[in-house]
Amino acid sequence: MLHFNKTIKKIHLWLGVSCGLVASISGLTGSLYVWQPEITAALNPKLLTVAHMDTISEGTLLRTASYLMEMHKDSLTRINLPYREQQTVSLIYENGETHYHHPRTATFLGAKSFSIQFFEDLLHIHRTLAIPKIGKYLMGGSTIIFLLLILGTGIYIWWKAYGDNLKKGFTIKWKGKKKKLNYDLHKVLGAGFFIPLALIAFSGAYFTYNSYYKAALTLLDSSKMAQDHNTAVQPKFTELIRKPDTTYALRAIYFPLESNGEFHFRYIQDRFIGPGLRRSKELKITKTDEVASLTEFHTDLTSDRIAAQFYPVHTGEIAGIVGRIVVFISGLVPITLYITGFRMYFVKRKKQLKKPKGKK
Repeated sequence: MLHFNKTIKKIHLWLGVSCGLVASISGLTGSLYVWQPEITAALNPKLLTVAHMDTISEGTLLRTASYLMEMHKDSLTRINLPYREQQTVSLIYENGETHYHHPRTATFLGAKSFSIQFFEDLLHIHRTLAIPKIGKYLMGGSTIIFLLLILGTGIYIWWKAYGDNLKKGFTIKWKGKKKKLNYDLHKVLGAGFFIPLALIAFSGAYFTYNSYYKAALTLLDSSKMAQDHNTAVQPKFTELIRKPDTTYALRAIYFPLESNGEFHFRYIQDRFIGPGLRRSKELKITKTDEVASLTEFHTDLTSDRIAAQFYPVHTGEIAGIVGRIVVFISGLVPITLYITGFRMYFVKRKKQLKKPKGKK
């Protein structure tokens, strides 16, 4: 048993030193990104906010989007309708430029700002470390290791030391010696944020390994029947862009990248951030108005409904402002654990070097 405990401590140490760094970067960038909607809206009021937004109907939004699409459709890759922090309509062009327009008048408001681009780059680092091709796997793999091994071994070590005295395990002696304070911070933050960090890591790994997650989640489905709505719904492109959906709000239209490609209509039940489950609808149609695929929360299999919640769980939005605050604070914990863990290692290493040779 003693040998097993030493092995656990070594695993915790060396994985913490290596993968813990990636987890720290992920946590820090994710923590900053939690407040992206509020920050970008505050920094870009002319591009993203609209006076009396609540008086603009869905029909008006669709007419504006339809008009802008007709004006620029040959050069567009996507149209974004108001969603989250953005109350305006944005057009994304094939050359990479993004322009913003008023949702009622279609007036041009300006191009993408530095602050909006900054948060897009921050999200890219959070998801892929800004490393092409393999970046997302490095991030996803480190997240799994952080979840299963670093957090797992850490809570095991904590439990072995404080399982019989939980109060001591959550006590920080603020006036003690620096090395004792460092140790207390490491043990309390690691144990205290174990559950939120585990949830964030588990939901975050989904975005890299979603196919494996979905395969596992299918075990929860009571039926393997395919969700095929093609015979029930035959929408026309012109109707989709002009007639409001009775259940969902149109969030974005993705234009075909190839001549034989499909239009992708993405819907969301609530345009702006709020607590609760994420309910969405995805529709793909061909240029001849044939339905290629259709999924929506109200008719999806249980596995698909659960999969749709990984994003709001990961960002804390499922629990509203309280959840986002918890995720923000939790995102700062990995780098704190990394720094305090390193300091603990150097203190221990320094003691070992001071010991006379031949003594253990």
